[in-house]
Amino acid sequence: MPMAYVLVSTEEFSQQLMRALRQVKGVEEAYALYGVYDIIVRTRADTMDELKETHDKIRKLEKVRQTLTMVAHEG
Repeated sequence: MPMAYVLVSTEEFSQQLMRALRQVKGVEEAYALYGVYDIIVRTRADTMDELKETHDKIRKLEKVRQTLTMVAHEG
């Protein structure tokens, strides 16, 4: 079951964006950050294709400027 972390840079941080992120299918957790990125999101899906769809939805949210996705591998 693929899992990834997504670092999100926003045009403007808002609780509305946090709520929208948490409503995306596949998003398990989302937290505000201080630093270069504004939000970190943990995602999980049944397949890599579903994970990609989740990340595409995150990127299309209003106020999302840039993302950095790190697919995690349990070793």
